[in-house]
Amino acid sequence: MSKDLTIATIVGARPQFIKAAPFSRLVAEREGVREILIHTGQHYDSNMSDVFFDELAIPKPDIQLEVRNDGSGDITGRMLVELDRLLPTLEADCVLVYGDTDSTLAGALAAAKRHIPVVHVEAGLRSFNRAMPEEINRVLTDHLATLLFCPTGTAVTNLANEGITRGVIKSGDLMYDATIFARDRARERSSILDTLGLTPGEFRLATVHRAENTKGKPELERVADYLRQKAEEMPLVLPLHPRTRTVADRLGVSFGAVRLIDPLGYLDMHRLLAAAHEVLTDSGGLQKEAYFHRVPCITLRSESEWVETIDAGWNRLWTSPETSRERTEITDYGDGAAAAEILDALIGRMVTTAAV
Repeated sequence: MSKDLTIATIVGARPQFIKAAPFSRLVAEREGVREILIHTGQHYDSNMSDVFFDELAIPKPDIQLEVRNDGSGDITGRMLVELDRLLPTLEADCVLVYGDTDSTLAGALAAAKRHIPVVHVEAGLRSFNRAMPEEINRVLTDHLATLLFCPTGTAVTNLANEGITRGVIKSGDLMYDATIFARDRARERSSILDTLGLTPGEFRLATVHRAENTKGKPELERVADYLRQKAEEMPLVLPLHPRTRTVADRLGVSFGAVRLIDPLGYLDMHRLLAAAHEVLTDSGGLQKEAYFHRVPCITLRSESEWVETIDAGWNRLWTSPETSRERTEITDYGDGAAAAEILDALIGRMVTTAAV
């Protein structure tokens, strides 16, 4: 390369910080590649943003846009305006986005409109539920992307079914890379079990944040009732997302005996996750992280993007009956080297394109 390959990476929410970590650490070690990390500000709580950069050993963002998610419906538009102004000044060779948040879609739209190649990491996931904002974000981003890095073979097939075959690469799962990094680090540094007085294997861990579960009192009450029942059987800890707490307080929804705590840092969350008897969540990422720690999971939704975890017996939908299903290993997520796979392929494609 005659000059450094410059990657503008856009993040804004907890799952993206986690996925960015192994990739950003690798870029920092690689000659001839430069990353400009842009934080949209979508998650602004320090426990859900700043702490992740510290614990995941990656540099703080180069640019902070501070577009706060205040609950209004115009956040994607506000981020798009800011990114449209910013991207032409960076002279980036590509824009890299992760996952399926509003930051993902805003970054992809801003780059595409400026004719900057879009790289989508965690492409091809589908819940086939268009009522989910995340599903709209991931579908539109995939159709804007030049390079699409898929964590599984199912994701590759989903894209092919939509006519997307060019630039599609099966890379393995970056969150597996991140979990390997966090596993031993959490054992050494986290004291959350002692702080909360929890015994490994004798508590459940839950998270709730999806719009489908928090959009109104009937939806949130249904989830809260389910968690209250589980808490009667065994202690249940719920790190409460700021938006979920706000909605619950406004609607008067009680979680009963569920132990509510503030959002946790990445290492504390992994320590709890590894020690839990079971995980109950509406998070896509946590379903996989539970499997990486070999902890059974119940997904608080009517569908899952991570069908592999269900097929292998480690996960089930809360709407499905409990069955004793044999648990098997999942090989589709790779061997923990997804970051290297993505970076090598990205360099090869970008250099080849620039040479044409």
